[in-house]
Amino acid sequence: MKLKIVAALAAGLCIAGSAGAAALDQFKTFVASTKSARGDFTQKLIKNVDGKEKVSQPASGTFLFARPGKFIWTYQKPYEQVLQADGDQLYVYDKDLNQVTVKKLGDALGSSPAAILFGSNDLEKNFTLSDAGARDGLEWLKAIPKTRDTSFEQILIGLKNGAPEAMELKDNFGQTSVLAFKKFEKNPALNATSFKFVMPKGADVINN
Repeated sequence: MKLKIVAALAAGLCIAGSAGAAALDQFKTFVASTKSARGDFTQKLIKNVDGKEKVSQPASGTFLFARPGKFIWTYQKPYEQVLQADGDQLYVYDKDLNQVTVKKLGDALGSSPAAILFGSNDLEKNFTLSDAGARDGLEWLKAIPKTRDTSFEQILIGLKNGAPEAMELKDNFGQTSVLAFKKFEKNPALNATSFKFVMPKGADVINN
C-alpha cells in the first residue's frame, strides 16, 4: 500500500501558467520550464466500504525532484519512510524496519503516476491528456494511461495560479489517493549529490 501511494504522490506537481488558463495549457508550459521542484505534501486514501466512504489517517511530508528520474519523497507522519531515485535505481527505506528495497527505476515509472512528475517531457507517449474542467477553485487536468499495465485508472491534477495544488489518483480497485501540495518551489538550486542515496547503517537490503 505504501508503494502504491508513493507512486501516486509522484504525479502531482507538474503544471504552470496564468491563473484561469486551461489545465492542459498550464501543464505543458510547466513541463517545458520546470526541471526541478520541492515542497510539502499531505496525502490520504479514500475507499468505499459497504457503500460508505472510509478515509485513512492523513500522511504528510516533503518532496524534491529533478526530471528525468530523480526524486526524494519523504513521509514524516504518521510513519517515516523515504522513496528516493537517483535516475537509475529506486530506493524505498522503511525506518521502523531499518529495511531498504532496491529496484530498477525504469520498472517503477513508464505509465505510472510517477512518470508525470519525475519522467521525461514526452508524457503524451504514455498518457492521454485532456482538460477536466474547473472544480473547488482549481483547473483540472485528466491523465489516462495508454497501457493497461498500470494499477491506476486515471489521474487528476488540480492547478491554480500556475502551480499544482492537488492530485487525485483513482486505482483499479475503486480507491482514490488524494494529495495536496504546499510551499511549491520551482527550479531550486541543487548539487550533483542531492539525490545520492546513503545506505542507513545496519539496514537490511532487498534487491528486486
